[in-house]
Amino acid sequence: MYDRILVAVDHSAASDHALAAAKDLATLSKGEVWVLHLAEREVIAQMGDVPIESNADAATPVGAAVKMLTDAGITAHAEVRETVFGHAAKEIVADAKLHDVGVIVMGSRGRGDLAGLVLGSTAHKVIHLADRPVLVVR
Repeated sequence: MYDRILVAVDHSAASDHALAAAKDLATLSKGEVWVLHLAEREVIAQMGDVPIESNADAATPVGAAVKMLTDAGITAHAEVRETVFGHAAKEIVADAKLHDVGVIVMGSRGRGDLAGLVLGSTAHKVIHLADRPVLVVR
């Protein structure tokens, strides 16, 4: 089983399901979980970096997720940082390598195949970039 788990969250309902799956995996394996949230910022030529979400806005829900895991007896860590819009998948994969996790757990926004193909999705990109298993939860 997986003793080191990275769960990427974005405060959506799908992220809640991913967090529950990570909790179940960690409980079974007595594993350790990293809860990662990437606050995206847009780079606009004349304005510079424009935050879409602040780290402070993300820290509270991530802290609550870590508390829920630790209350269940799971060792958990919170990571909240910024990334440029569209680079989240690369950051998630890099974090997985950094912590040497056995699996990446993340939610799916539930777009249809065509919409996902046209728009792309972070989960889809992570699946293609990752060198380890990725569990996508709906």
